[in-house]
Order: sequence, then structure tokens, then C-alpha cells
Amino acid sequence: MKEGDLVIEHFSRLRADQKTALTRLGIRTIRDLMYHFPARYEASGPTGTVASVTPGSEVTLFGTIRKPETRKAWKSKRPMAEAWLEDASGRIKLMWFSQPYMAKMVADGMVVKASGKIAGTGTKIYLANPEIDKSPVRPDEVHESLFTTNEATAIIDDTLYAIYPESRGISSLWFLHALKKVFEAHVHEEIVDPLPADILERYNLPSLSTALVWMHAPRKQSDADAARKRFAFEEIFTLQLALQKERAEAVKEKSLPVNVDRKDLKDFVSTFPFPATEAQLRSIETIVADFEKAHPMRRLLEGDVGSGKTAVAAATAYLVATSKPPGRKSGTLQVAYMCPTEILAKQHFSTFVSYFKDHPIPIGLITGSECRKFPSKVPYEESAKVSRAQFAKWVASGEIPIVIGTHALVYKSLEFQNLAYAIIDEQHRFGKAHRQKLTKKHAISPHLLSMTATPIPRTLALTLYGDLDLSVLDQMPSGRKPIITEVLGPEKRDEGYDRVRKELAAGRQAYVICPRIDEPDPNKELAVQARSVKAEAERLKKEVFPDATIGILHSKMTPAEKEKSMQAFEKGTTNILCATSVVEVGVNVPNATVILIEGAERFGLAQLHQLRGRVIRSNNQAYCFVLPESYGPSTKDRLKALTTAKDGFELAEYDLALRGAGELAGNRQWGVSDIAMEAIKNLRLVEAARTEAAKVIETDPELTSYPTLAPIVREKLQKLYME
Repeated sequence: MKEGDLVIEHFSRLRADQKTALTRLGIRTIRDLMYHFPARYEASGPTGTVASVTPGSEVTLFGTIRKPETRKAWKSKRPMAEAWLEDASGRIKLMWFSQPYMAKMVADGMVVKASGKIAGTGTKIYLANPEIDKSPVRPDEVHESLFTTNEATAIIDDTLYAIYPESRGISSLWFLHALKKVFEAHVHEEIVDPLPADILERYNLPSLSTALVWMHAPRKQSDADAARKRFAFEEIFTLQLALQKERAEAVKEKSLPVNVDRKDLKDFVSTFPFPATEAQLRSIETIVADFEKAHPMRRLLEGDVGSGKTAVAAATAYLVATSKPPGRKSGTLQVAYMCPTEILAKQHFSTFVSYFKDHPIPIGLITGSECRKFPSKVPYEESAKVSRAQFAKWVASGEIPIVIGTHALVYKSLEFQNLAYAIIDEQHRFGKAHRQKLTKKHAISPHLLSMTATPIPRTLALTLYGDLDLSVLDQMPSGRKPIITEVLGPEKRDEGYDRVRKELAAGRQAYVICPRIDEPDPNKELAVQARSVKAEAERLKKEVFPDATIGILHSKMTPAEKEKSMQAFEKGTTNILCATSVVEVGVNVPNATVILIEGAERFGLAQLHQLRGRVIRSNNQAYCFVLPESYGPSTKDRLKALTTAKDGFELAEYDLALRGAGELAGNRQWGVSDIAMEAIKNLRLVEAARTEAAKVIETDPELTSYPTLAPIVREKLQKLYME
């Protein structure tokens, strides 16, 4: 058995559903199997018989399932599942509270392993919320170590029991026994450690073979922690190598020269409908200084909700759109501004039109549903709808210097003549593949400005955006009043409604955010029980705001329906917009001053902050009422941070500590494992990995002295930019 061997070669009795499950989990080779790490560890508890159990004990029982069914709890009416577990000594009831679906996960006559805590008293004891394993494994095998028990070769004992991420067809117990077979063949000792020995020693990290043992079969929790730290460091280190390599390559590239006229730029900024903040002016100057360098800029602009990133983008786009291509007396350089949603693209197009209305610079909009050009011939102040073919011709000939759009900007049919500046809004929603498509589509790489309104903690920015320079907008426009945020339990809901009535009476508008679009299907036991846009809009109209005009907005509406709904809200003909989190980013209606967020516990803090930002669009006092459906201690603590944090950056740090980085970045689009995402909370580890990677790339950019690292870094780069 070798690390590159296929799993199916050594586990030949795999059923079809098990093969499918392994494929789903990305496990093809023995190495993949060894890198399928436990999600957690549990004290395994003694294996016993039904007759021997005592209340309060943690046990593991083998037996046969009988009579699985669903019912409602007598007092609370909570849905639950029940079954009996029989063995040779007797039978005991299994009970799963608020998990009615478990009755469908087991079947009468099924032989299972059930692990959990014995609850109840006397003759009414039961196994509470047990974990069920359906693997066909003998009882005497269950708590055996992954390694042989011979004292000379034993490395571990069985005090901790690894629980693995599962998929339908493959259980955690299957992984335990599959890995036992792998480790008995000593495959882990043959893999070359990719981390240099001096780095392992400097940071006191275990070797690869030791870390694999400690990961899958730790003697104590500190062994598992050391192994997780090692693999987290390895992943962040190799990711940083890939990013630092990208950065080094970018410095070698040439960019189209931008004509920097600071006086002209200052005059343009002075025409904004508001005075620019110091932070905006600082960021603009930093970007302008990057334009003056010979290689293309790679910069991330972070700004809290309402801090004015679009104005920075417009000012710097103006410089590019008034610069002539090298060796040309006519035409200008071009700007592409990519947005994650059609609503946001149209919003930015409208904003740019307002900024550029006194300047003769054409601006285009391209989305999946339409193309528009400003100015139109008649009347000049408005934009005109044009055909996609005509729009593509104007972009290809350079007649439209500034093009704002969605993913449509990276269509093969759209070619720029002189693309010198690419702006990507809400960077975290795209992933690196879209950035790659936009910047690598042309012979000369454009300057790149990635922007995000989700404040990113320093550790996350250093890890995931290591190839970008960082600018931060840490000031709000003058005159903005801090938003008043309150968390209202079920008994205080009317306070939120009263504020909405007062705002509507003053001629203002309101948002109501719901977690769902439609009502949940009552026949689906796993359906999310939460308020829906459609039903809530009807209820509010009927019972709460009978005199108000209420519109709806959600992702299943057609582009035309969304446009109609948004225009009605923007024009004020709709008083209340009942929507999903589709309005989280970019919707800008200054007259909206109050937002109610239903089912708030279902949103992350970063997302709640984004939603709250919809009403920080004017100098009027704004209100945000957070309405959780369940209001336990953990929900209270988490939502309290929303009312006490000074800004989005503080909130993002809190969210990172509480929920991990997935909420802020999305590990799927980055191809980063859960272990690395968790490690991003550790600033010292991230900075150490970044420092070591920078040293390696500086002395050996092609990694010729690191033959085991080079292929890993190549793979990282492919994953970062895969389709």
C-alpha cells in the first residue's frame, strides 16, 4: 500500500453507495484518506449491554432498532423521534428531541451502534439524542486503537475517539477502521514531509508522520491540538507561498501608463455631492501613486458600510478614463467595474452617472438582462438601452471608457480595446477565478482594485489576500448619525412596529428582512421554520400596516420584477420593502431610515451589519430592530455585540472569534480547509507562516530548492484560479 494508491484497490468490498460517498468527500487515494481529518474527538464511553446501563453514564450499545416513529413531546409539543434498541439483555428507548427526521434515518430491524448519555430515572431511563452508526462492525472491534495493541508497537491508547465528517453511505466508524488498516501498513512513515526541517524546529511543530498519528488517534487532547496546529500552519504557509509567488510575478508585469493630473482630479472630487473624508482622500492618493508605478496595482480597499468606496472608485476611474493610450492622440484608457448582482450593478451605474453628469465621459452598463449607455442622444441626461451587439462594438472600439456590469464583463464576447483598470466590488463574493478572468484576459494586465464592505479582520486579510496591498476607509462621511440598534425579544416586537409607523408618518420608508422566500413545506421535517417574505408581506399589510404600500424583493423574481420592485421603492411609491438578504449589498435608498430583521439568529454578525447598512444612507437618524425567533443565552450574547460594537471591524473580529472565518470569506471559494479557516483566528500563526513564505520566495522564487513544496504550490495556484 502506497500513499498514491486508489482507495478502492485496498478496500475492495466497497458498496456502490460507499464509492459514491468517498467521491463526494474528495477521497480517491490513500493520501486523501489520511488527510480526511476528524471533525472532533469524544471520550468513547464503555461498550456495554442494555441491562448494565445506569442513569447519567456515557455508553456505547450495539443492538437492533425496533419501531422507529415520530411524535410530539407531551408538554412542549416539540417534534421528536423515538425507537427501541434491543440486545440479548433487554431493550432501551432511544429519544431524539427536535430531530424528528431521525425516525427516517433508522429502520426496523437495522443493527446499529448507538452512543450517548443515559437519561431518566428508574424504569423510565432512555438514551438521549444518541449518535447512530450503521457500519457492519463487530462489537469487539469498536474501541480498538487504530494501531496494534502490542506494547512494543503501541503508540496510543483509546481515551479519545475520532469522529469524522460523514457522507451518506460512509460512516465515521468506517473511517476509523479503514485508517487502522492504512496505519498498520506504515504508509504514513513513507510520505516526505513538505515543511522544511528548520521551520518545524523553529515553531516546535511535529513531523508529518507524527502529526498524522496524533490527528487520527491522539493519546490526549494536546496531541490533537499540536497536530491541528501543524496542518493549519502547513496549509497557510503553502497558500502564502502561492500568493507571494503571484505577487512577485505581478511586479514583473507592465501596465498601461495612466496620465496623473492631480489638479484635474481634485477638481473632479470637488464636484461630489458631499465633501470627501480624509480616509477617502488618503485612499485615492495611494491608488494614484500605484498608477505611477511601472507594474500593475493589486490593492484591496476595505471600508465599512456607507464609508464611500464608490466615490474612491469613481475618482480613480476618472483619471484612467481621461488618459490616452500610449502613442495615441485620440481615445482613452478603459475601466471595468464588476459587481456581484444586477441590483448592485444598476445602483453603481446610477451613482456613476450622477458623478459624471457634468463630464463628457460615456459610461456603459452590462448585465445578464440588458445593456445601457450614458449619455443618450435624447435626452442627454439619461441613459439609453442598446443592443448587446452594439454595446460590444462600442467597448471594443474604446468608445465607452467606463463599463459597469455583473459577471457579464468576463463574457468572451466582450473585448476591451485598452483595459487599464479593473474594479471588483464585494471581492469576497467572487473568488479569485473571476479576478483572474478579468485581469488576465488582456495582453497587458490592468491595475486591480478589489473592494469589500465586509470589514475583514487582519488575520483573514493577511491570509486570503496576501497578494494584495491593503487600504482602509476608517471614517464615515460627516453628519452621519450613529444608527440606533435594538434587539427585541418576542414580547417587544410592537416597539419596532411603532417606530416604523412614526418613520412612515414622517415620509420615510422601511425594510423588513426575512430569512425565507416562501412558507416552509409542512411535510418536510428538515425545512427551516422561519418567516417568509411572501407571507410576512401579506401579514404586515393585513394586521400591522394596513395603510402602507408593501413591496417584495427576493432572488427568485425575474430581473424585470426585481427592477420594478426596486424602482417603486426608490421612487417612494412603496413604503415598506419586504425582502430577503438579497438587499444585503449595495441597495441605496437614502429615504429608508428603519429596518426590521426577522429571524436574526439565522444571519451572521457580518451579514446583519451589512443589512443594517441599508439605512445608513443619509443624515437622518436611522434605526435597526433585530427580531430573533429564538432568544436563548448564546443568541442574546451574539446579538448584543451588534448593539455594542463601535464599527464593522470590531464586529468582524468578534464574528471571527465566535463563528470562524467561513462567515467572512467562504472557505469553499478559496479551497481552504476547515482547519486552516479555524487557524485564521491565530494572528501569530498567520504572520509566522506569511513571514516564512516571504523569505522562501525572496531567495528562491521558483522553489527549486524545495522539490516537495513546488508541486503543492502549483496545485494551490490552480485551485485559486480554477473555473
